[in-house]
Amino acid sequence: MSVFTATVNKQPICRSIHETRQAFLQGRSTVAEHVRSVLTAIRETDAGLGAYVAVADDRALREAEAADRLIAGLGAAAFRDRPLLGVTLSVKDLIQTRDLPTRRGSLLPHRRAAADAPAVARLRAAGAIVVGKTATSEHGWSASTVSRVAGPTRNPWARDRSAGGSSGGSAAAVAAGLCTASLGTDGAGSIRIPAAFCGVVGFKPSFGRIPYVPPCAERLSHVGPLARSVADVAELTSVLTGPDPRDPDSLTGPPAAGTRPAPLRIGWIEFPRTSDEVRGVTEDVLPALTGLGHRVDRVDVPFPDPYAALVDVLAATEASGTAPEDEEWCDEGRLAVVRYGRSLSGAAVMRAEETRLALRATLAAVMEDYDLLAMATVPAEPFAAGAIAPPWAADPEDLLWLAWSPATYPFNITGQPALSLPAGFTSDGLPAGLQLVGRVGDDDLVLSAAGRIEAELALTMVPPAGHPKGE
Repeated sequence: MSVFTATVNKQPICRSIHETRQAFLQGRSTVAEHVRSVLTAIRETDAGLGAYVAVADDRALREAEAADRLIAGLGAAAFRDRPLLGVTLSVKDLIQTRDLPTRRGSLLPHRRAAADAPAVARLRAAGAIVVGKTATSEHGWSASTVSRVAGPTRNPWARDRSAGGSSGGSAAAVAAGLCTASLGTDGAGSIRIPAAFCGVVGFKPSFGRIPYVPPCAERLSHVGPLARSVADVAELTSVLTGPDPRDPDSLTGPPAAGTRPAPLRIGWIEFPRTSDEVRGVTEDVLPALTGLGHRVDRVDVPFPDPYAALVDVLAATEASGTAPEDEEWCDEGRLAVVRYGRSLSGAAVMRAEETRLALRATLAAVMEDYDLLAMATVPAEPFAAGAIAPPWAADPEDLLWLAWSPATYPFNITGQPALSLPAGFTSDGLPAGLQLVGRVGDDDLVLSAAGRIEAELALTMVPPAGHPKGE
């Protein structure tokens, strides 16, 4: 029997990438056994979670059998050029895959992609096995995972709560043990928000470090990994990193600047509307930071809220990419954003670009004084499943649909690396996340600091059986 069939809530707990390799090498499991256990768990449990919108049963099993033949023939050498051999991976439904539909959370008729996006191709070349596509809001428009393609993605820690979004399917699948890791996208917090809500690690690298194909016109969106540990996220990032000629921004993407020893200079920021529950969890991380020798300064939010500019950039992009005849297929909330985008003048969009440039300059100056910024990833606990935002921000007609997460979207505008790390639990037993933000290019510093904090906190982030809100 596979060592991967130990269950929580009838779901296999996929082990870390390192543990997975060891299990295969030591003969405690085959890749085929592992993949079958994951596919079985998806079939048996995902109807109540809504993490997946497509599953690659046949291809995943064929690839698993091929991986087993490689391991049988080459032993440890099989992992030399394929460090992710046999690792189960899911891919957000905004990212192209050649063997599975890419519907982008939309009812609009679609074509199956002829080729994988570069990020997917790199992970497959490293041996990862794609088990399915994960749910997203339509075109990733909201920071929840609700669409007309499928029901809402629910939080594995409390099924009446949202998994966040728009990479909510990816975060829920990882947290529930329905894959080892997932590939998501982040245009205003879409990796980090669901990572915080679901108690996993989510990383938005520096803009351009991982190619995004086809490129996004708004130049806010990043591709990045979600996994249960910083070590896994770092390993996935190393495989994903590098330029691709199909994404011109990736050709100039900044290299990692390297790590620096403690003590680090950390600016601690609390954003408006942070709930007492979230504040209590993240404040408890402060002793871990100082215990590691870091200097922590409390800092007022050091920039004006760029939300209005973000909305104008995103809405203009959505409007330009949506033909009037396609409106009948649109999600009602996204359609309100599209119509607002059509109302914008060129001058308004240029003013938003000026705000973008000003924010980059402001944050570059702030980062002269600090190695990292730290804060709660999102100021609120997970809201109701099926909602697009907390009640005060839930009406897209008010254009506040992303305003409730003010600590995430500024760093899409600046292109800085940002990671959400599980920080602890609220009194309701729901995860809360700590966000670390570095200078552009300091991806390795963010990852190394997050790894040390993770080890210091030593949290067990597995949704428990019989959670009072789990059904």
